[in-house]
Amino acid sequence: MAKAVNKKIIAGLAGLLIISAFLLFLVYFNEQDSRLKVDFFDIGQGDSIFIRTPSHQNILIDGGPDSSVLSKLGRAMPFYDHTIDLMILTHAHSDHVAGLVEVVKRYKVEKVLYTGVPSGSADFLEWRELISQKEIATVKPVAGQVYKFGEVDLEILYPFEDISQKEFKDLNDTSIVTRLEYQDVSFVFTGDAPAGVEEEIINYCNQAAARVAAYPCALKSKVLKIGHHGSKYSSSLEFLKTVSPQYAVIQSAQDNKFGHPHKITLNKLSGLGVQILRNDEEGDVELVSDGKEVDINDQ
Repeated sequence: MAKAVNKKIIAGLAGLLIISAFLLFLVYFNEQDSRLKVDFFDIGQGDSIFIRTPSHQNILIDGGPDSSVLSKLGRAMPFYDHTIDLMILTHAHSDHVAGLVEVVKRYKVEKVLYTGVPSGSADFLEWRELISQKEIATVKPVAGQVYKFGEVDLEILYPFEDISQKEFKDLNDTSIVTRLEYQDVSFVFTGDAPAGVEEEIINYCNQAAARVAAYPCALKSKVLKIGHHGSKYSSSLEFLKTVSPQYAVIQSAQDNKFGHPHKITLNKLSGLGVQILRNDEEGDVELVSDGKEVDINDQ
């Protein structure tokens, strides 16, 4: 009887050792991956983008319209990592902020970037209250700010000033626009910024470059997250030509009631020879980069 018990104990310990070794292998494997990973989550009719930097920091831009972002993060992040180093809310519409409520509840968030422009939506108010309760550091974005994550720089392109006390008829006009740069590769993330904001960004960069020869503001990028789910009110031809992306990612739901993405936008991109990646057709889209090229990671 004692021998049988001892065998069970030994077998149990051996099992634990095997599991521990496997978990250690997974940790080691994840830590050795030095590529930049950008996940455009298939989140329904909304935006949610997760960035894992080569130095293993986590950036989340928007959270989509519901809590489904949690399962997406669970697959995209290593099992042992529960920290969001930077959370960005581009603007306070529910299809961007609702999922962030649940993320703040379940993850350690180090810093939040949002404009401070108010909204009366229940999702936004709950999210803001949670941030206050947890005393999470918040920063208001202004063009020219650069956030460094090892070799990765995240630059604010819009807004050009603190807009927290301004009134806007359309919250899309308040969308934070950013550019992520990793060596020779860059991404532009636009939120729901309309064509008018795109024009302002182009003019601002041109004027700044004229004043200061070494001004870092640049728009040309390998990847462009198409504004406002591919609607006809964003993605002006001038903006598309200025960014000149290799890939354009469109975040919209299958058979959505808005008709996104619009044929006008798709035709512009096709005419420029841009490869279009759509959540409504391909599900989650993950792009990976070694700093030289961008590749599509088959899910």
